[in-house]
Amino acid sequence: MIEVPVYDRQGTQVDTVSVDEDLLGGEVRPALLKQAYVMFHANRRQGSARTKGRGDVEGSTRKLYKQKGTGNARPGPRRTPVRKGGGHAFAKSRTREDWRQTMPKKMRRLANRNALLAKLVDGEVKCIVDLGFEKPSTKAFKDLMKSVGIDRTCLVALDPEDRNAALSARNIADCSTIRVDQLNAFELLNHRYLIIDKAGLEAFLDGSVWAKSEEAA
Repeated sequence: MIEVPVYDRQGTQVDTVSVDEDLLGGEVRPALLKQAYVMFHANRRQGSARTKGRGDVEGSTRKLYKQKGTGNARPGPRRTPVRKGGGHAFAKSRTREDWRQTMPKKMRRLANRNALLAKLVDGEVKCIVDLGFEKPSTKAFKDLMKSVGIDRTCLVALDPEDRNAALSARNIADCSTIRVDQLNAFELLNHRYLIIDKAGLEAFLDGSVWAKSEEAA
């Protein structure tokens, strides 16, 4: 069992949450995490890059000057690939590349849980009693981060109804917010720390957060 300390907003430990490693995969699985990370990263690629060939570039097809007698290299039109502003020799012509990858649902969920386990093992999960704010306050959220020792990039997992907390954190550099039911291996591994409230952590561990998400869908 991993004992996760629970802090109040002043950084004082007030409680603990016991986490069973078996619920999160038992051990950190680097190969699974890499596969999930590569999949999420590939699925973010737009895949619509195109370049213009010599036939797509605007300009005349007239020969720039006569073939012989000038002492210069033999010219072609200004749209040739060897000239500045000309077309690409091997232009990308496809309108969309498909980089999408897939993983079975059970593997994706195990990777998400395993990424959380990696954070817990390294002591990079900061569990707060309550992240509810009466009104948005960037300063108050910065003070909260400082009190629990956040000194690098941070991911804040919030309940969808915690609007004030999301507004408080969104303008802080190197701080990103995400819904608890959308926590994934890519975002967890892209940030050094995770801030989550006690209710959100327990919902993630017992799986109730996934049930709510599927009901809403």
